[in-house]
Amino acid sequence: QVRLTESGGTLVQAGGSLRLSCEASGLTFSKFAVGWFRQNPGKSREYVALISGNGDTTYYSASVEGRFSVSRDGAKNMAYLQMNSLKPEDTATYYCAASWLWSVDADNYDHWGQGTQVTVSS
Repeated sequence: QVRLTESGGTLVQAGGSLRLSCEASGLTFSKFAVGWFRQNPGKSREYVALISGNGDTTYYSASVEGRFSVSRDGAKNMAYLQMNSLKPEDTATYYCAASWLWSVDADNYDHWGQGTQVTVSS
């Protein structure tokens, strides 16, 4: 079955960096766009970054552009979110998701990981 597994979340100080990883199995990963989303309790899931199936196209939310970078390795069925200059407001559970569509709407994503917690202390 399809499985997405995030890793790399932890507690980090403001200004620090983290790299999140997303390992995919059970699907032809290169055919899917990958989205990174984040969510806090009681709030809706917001998109952070997108990357196309072949990795040529990326898109970032305004809140992270210039600080975060998304990439993928097709040979390893992996996607990554490099997060630099972290701020306390980046604290959230981060999810990777896969979709046939190029979309910032979480409802368009068919496959989700379980999430990894990122906490940024001030």
